[in-house]
Amino acid sequence: MDEKQLAELLSYCSPKTLYVVTWNNLLKLLFCPFKVCLKHDIGDLKKGDIVWVEEVKVTMELKTVYKIKGHYYYYHYFEIIVDD
Repeated sequence: MDEKQLAELLSYCSPKTLYVVTWNNLLKLLFCPFKVCLKHDIGDLKKGDIVWVEEVKVTMELKTVYKIKGHYYYYHYFEIIVDD
């Protein structure tokens, strides 16, 4: 995917929202900030910490990243906490 195609794709996206499918197959729209729990130690963040996602972005390789405390981290280091 080139930069022009990525720009077109991202024009339909918002850095403040994320759609997720819950454990019971419900589609849920999350708005930033939302809570996540760390699955692994990453820098100053420790496994089990609960932190707030400020923004959701996509890299040039189409990998989802979360902005947390001003830094970007790949989504797979976290588990989203969905409040019912």
